[in-house]
Amino acid sequence: MRKNIVAGNWKMNTTVPEGVQLAKEVNEAVAAAADLKCDVIVGVPFTHLTAVKDVIDMGKVGLAAQNCANHTSGAYTGEVSAAMVASTGANYVILGHSERRGYYNETAEMLKEKVDLALENGLKVIFCCGESLEERENGSFKDVIGAEIRDSLFHLSAEQFANIVIAYEPIWAIGTGKTATSDQAQEIHAFIRGLLAEHFGAQVADDTTILYGGSCKPSNAPELFAKPDIDGGLIGGASLKAADFMGIVTAF
Repeated sequence: MRKNIVAGNWKMNTTVPEGVQLAKEVNEAVAAAADLKCDVIVGVPFTHLTAVKDVIDMGKVGLAAQNCANHTSGAYTGEVSAAMVASTGANYVILGHSERRGYYNETAEMLKEKVDLALENGLKVIFCCGESLEERENGSFKDVIGAEIRDSLFHLSAEQFANIVIAYEPIWAIGTGKTATSDQAQEIHAFIRGLLAEHFGAQVADDTTILYGGSCKPSNAPELFAKPDIDGGLIGGASLKAADFMGIVTAF
């Protein structure tokens, strides 16, 4: 049985005290909510991991880093290894976000290395994939998404893949106010699940959580989450206010 998940990606926002306060508010809201139908994760900056871990109930709220290095250790100034992330108590890491691919030139091979190191260190991976507006409009979007998944994940065993969550993020709908229609999102989620079924088999595909990551808000979350292959959301801007974030969480 695959899980429904709503994960917040705070990106480069909040100071440590602000982040601790936000985490407390989310934790309190999750604790007070009756009969939640999804798991909740907060994806925070590296600087916040240990402080946030201390104020959340890890039995109710998961903790994610937003990246990790593709090296184990060494002379890589400014980098943070998967082992370092795991040592903070985090249990997830977000990899392959379009902003990392676009701004920092992360390649499929780099992401493959990051995925391996994350799994070796006991982290679950939220792996992002998605197309640009140009790729959507020229019709190549399925080829692009398929390549991102195959090139970084298809070397894994089915047992390893059980620790992967996929997040589909149409790049043209991130921070733009545009949102893929629920039918457009469902089409890609079903396509991704089909790819997984071809490679890993129907059971693995059915068990894999696939999140939608393009301008999901309390207003559109119920329609998106009603689709059969959309298992939750990777939430950007709306995760920075506890009330907005919980509005999405309770959409299930």
